Amino acid sequence: MQRTLKSLVAADLARKMVFLVGPRQVGKTTLAKALMADYAGAQYLNWDVTNDRRIIMEQTWSPRATLLVLDEIHKMRDWKGYLKGAWDGCSEGQSILVTGSARMDTFRQSGDSLAGRYVSLRMHPVSVREWCDASSATPESALDRLIERGGFPEPFLAPNVVDADRWRRQYLEDLIREDVVEFSRIGEVRAMRLFVEILRERVGSPLSLASIARDLQVAPATIAKYLDILEALYIVFTVRPYHHRNIARAILKAPKVYFFDTGLIKGDAGAQLENACAAMLLKHVHFLQDVQGQAVALHYIRDKQGGEVDLVVCRDNLPVLLAECKHADAAISRMLINLAAQFPQAQALQVVRELRQQERRGAVSIVRAADWLAGLAA
Repeated sequence: MQRTLKSLVAADLARKMVFLVGPRQVGKTTLAKALMADYAGAQYLNWDVTNDRRIIMEQTWSPRATLLVLDEIHKMRDWKGYLKGAWDGCSEGQSILVTGSARMDTFRQSGDSLAGRYVSLRMHPVSVREWCDASSATPESALDRLIERGGFPEPFLAPNVVDADRWRRQYLEDLIREDVVEFSRIGEVRAMRLFVEILRERVGSPLSLASIARDLQVAPATIAKYLDILEALYIVFTVRPYHHRNIARAILKAPKVYFFDTGLIKGDAGAQLENACAAMLLKHVHFLQDVQGQAVALHYIRDKQGGEVDLVVCRDNLPVLLAECKHADAAISRMLINLAAQFPQAQALQVVRELRQQERRGAVSIVRAADWLAGLAA
């Protein structure tokens, strides 16, 4: 299928080195190879392939290659300094695309060595918007498929649910057994597996790391490290609470955790929908950041009395979107009504998967989840 980022990557390659980052098997290499068809003599080099590694280290790729794709280069020692030299010394008219796992996000902390030489784009799983654009699917059928199978291309496009489930089981096992070990000790893998299983059942709830640490009989600092690892590998993402001086009671600091793979959720239909909305709204936010340069962020709001708005998009630290996700309940919470009045510049939505009629009640619009998701930026 045609991915939304393909034309955007091509446009950026005309002026700078492009970093394409995201989860394993999200489609980065497939997109890179699709781009290669548009470039004369393009070369693909993977650090994990012995002969490719030699070419990379000796920089003996063809000077006539108009596109050079370097995959898994982050495994090379001092890869940031290497890329600086490769970019500064590349042939005229030669473009460089760097792809790899989420660990490449560490280049953001690389100081000035790559300053001005690259642009970064984050690749996400398939969304309702992307599948509708790439096929004749309706938003409703797209959302049903995404919640059932997740948005990673292989299970999403698999001929049946059984094949999708087999892929997911192997994918998660490989990530924990192979990638997690690079961040931690082998003896911690069992605890990490248990931690992931706990997270699968607590999607959308503020997370008490201290409580989970007691359950797993490890230190809270260890659980915090595990969460950092899972985020670095794009297995999960965290949504932090929004703080504003006018929301005196919204003092909770605990993050909420969601999975990039919506098929991993162990919860009811409401939890599945909330995770799907959070994942696709994060993709929307990253698109606005990476492609349009907007200062936007994703948060949630919850007060001491338990009132909550699931997802809040802020621009320049002010809410522009307040969204509460419900499977079938169209009743609007008092919290959402109050926040809609407090932040009139924000679009206030009750996002419902099973909804007979869309309507507007005061400042809050009640909308079909599938239609709303199909209208996001990516």
